[in-house]
Amino acid sequence: MRLRVAEVAIENGRNGRGKQTNPSGAAYGAIATLAHIESPPPRTYIGAINTDLPEEIRMDPVCAIPGASLTIAPSALPDPALDSVVTSEGAQTAVLAGGCFWCVEGVFKQLDGVLEVTSGYSGDSADKADYKAVCSGRTNHAEAVSIRFDPARISYGQLLKVFFAVAHDPTQKDGQGADLGRQYRSAIFYVDEAQHKIADAYIAQLDAARVFVAPIVTEVVPLEEFHAGEAYHQNYAELHPEQGYIAAVAQPKIEKVRRYFADKLQGDRP
Repeated sequence: MRLRVAEVAIENGRNGRGKQTNPSGAAYGAIATLAHIESPPPRTYIGAINTDLPEEIRMDPVCAIPGASLTIAPSALPDPALDSVVTSEGAQTAVLAGGCFWCVEGVFKQLDGVLEVTSGYSGDSADKADYKAVCSGRTNHAEAVSIRFDPARISYGQLLKVFFAVAHDPTQKDGQGADLGRQYRSAIFYVDEAQHKIADAYIAQLDAARVFVAPIVTEVVPLEEFHAGEAYHQNYAELHPEQGYIAAVAQPKIEKVRRYFADKLQGDRP
């Protein structure tokens, strides 16, 4: 086991992961450093911060250690008291926003019953649904994922459990770690009234149980439309494991799913 420093690209100004506008995976911008212990997977990021950098571009420890706002282990989150009933209607869709869509996509792609995950945008019009416009913060879009799932294998409520436990920090308003702006907000875009009731009830249940150190600020709003993102964003974490942001932020979340929700993984996952 040896200590090394991982370089995390942070775009000048606000974006904590270094904007990507091409499929190469090359990051650019100011460089922050995040110390971590390198050992056989899973890696444990200890969240050391380079305090020589301006405060606005330091890597936030909540971003480096997903779930830092939890008062209990992710696997100890209670199951939703209200959940969907299995029907014979076939596949269903959930649309969730929890900061960087690269990270959220990587979390949900591993789960048994998840058929497809698409990174994209929700909250504004089609003409504003492109990465450059959304990253500018001048639209009302959130980076989001559309999850197509089999409700006979995984329920909507169980997707929400993983969403709150691992995918992001729902106590951060309009941002996740060093990713700041409404495009990185926590949001549930419900597709019908059943999803609306389940989401509202689960948030109230988690707040009442005090499983987070602060109240949940996740927005629960009706889905007007989901706009699929650019092709190079799809399956990004799996295709670019060497990219600094993926290694420092996305991969720990992916590994937390494997550690705390092993019983929910697809059969071909470790």
